[in-house]
Amino acid sequence: MKAMILAAGLGTRLQPLTNDRPKALVEINRVSLLEHIIRRLKSFSFREIVINVHHFPDQIIKFLESKSNFGIDIKISDERQKLLDTGGGLKKAARLLQNREPILVHNVDVLSHIPLQSLIVEHYTSGALATLTVSRRESNRYLIFNQDNQLIGWQNMKTGEIRGKTSDKKPVKQLAFSGIQVISPKIFQLLPDDEVFSLIDLYLNLCQHHPIRAYEHEAGQFLDIGKPEQLAKAEEFLSH
Repeated sequence: MKAMILAAGLGTRLQPLTNDRPKALVEINRVSLLEHIIRRLKSFSFREIVINVHHFPDQIIKFLESKSNFGIDIKISDERQKLLDTGGGLKKAARLLQNREPILVHNVDVLSHIPLQSLIVEHYTSGALATLTVSRRESNRYLIFNQDNQLIGWQNMKTGEIRGKTSDKKPVKQLAFSGIQVISPKIFQLLPDDEVFSLIDLYLNLCQHHPIRAYEHEAGQFLDIGKPEQLAKAEEFLSH
């Protein structure tokens, strides 16, 4: 099974730390976010990883070379000409990822203690097109699932914008996405012609006809490293 680490973003929320480096190379306890994630994926027996790059791409490439790719097969999907968002990034990397097995996709700016093996088993047994890690925590944006854990919509709490069929009288769950997901290879047959698009937008377009499922975990198993003040929390998080 292959994994993809989404590392192409500009890291604007982490400025000024990302003024001279990609967010993937921001360090916690003198170890970069990218290294933390690669080592965790290795601990779950991932040996083939694709990493997309855009912001200071050569720094990431040189870093991986200095570490001898951590002894595994790491390939680069180069987006230095144009930032493609999460869906566009997956689409560009398709030739490096496609096979008969699902793909684990991991944001570079999240740390987790989520049991990835359990997530993968859940995906295999459910037959979902995609299985998204989510939890009950405060967020500006929520994915909305029905009681069967199927995605039905999305809501922006700041603007009030709602997408999808969320007006049913049946109870729904508002859950925050945790930046880790498992995707069926069938997704490559359903990608739009657009070059730049987000995976969440794609799921909202597909969820009426394809199962996009929630994998709910404990909120304390996840930490978003979106802002500099989260780095202090990250040191404590990694110590547990």
